[in-house]
Amino acid sequence: MTKDTAETKKTKRPTALKRDLQNEKRRLINKSFMSKLRTSIRRFEESLKDNDKTTVKEKLNAAYSMLDKAVKRGTLKLNAAARKKSRLTARAAT
Repeated sequence: MTKDTAETKKTKRPTALKRDLQNEKRRLINKSFMSKLRTSIRRFEESLKDNDKTTVKEKLNAAYSMLDKAVKRGTLKLNAAARKKSRLTARAAT
């Protein structure tokens, strides 16, 4: 009985090491999400070149959604997302 509990006992990590592990994990998640966000914006830019109004609107909505999610997750700041949205809207209007 004592041997089993000794084997399953967790080892205590230093706090700095734990934060390093957590930060690395979040960095990879944020990197993946930002890649998806940039792809969404790139698809919107490509739909502008095709000049099809329905796909432009759909792609703009998808980009808006991704920007809002980025703010909610803390990957982007609110003003940065608002600035990007404003610029995308201006591009769609021309």
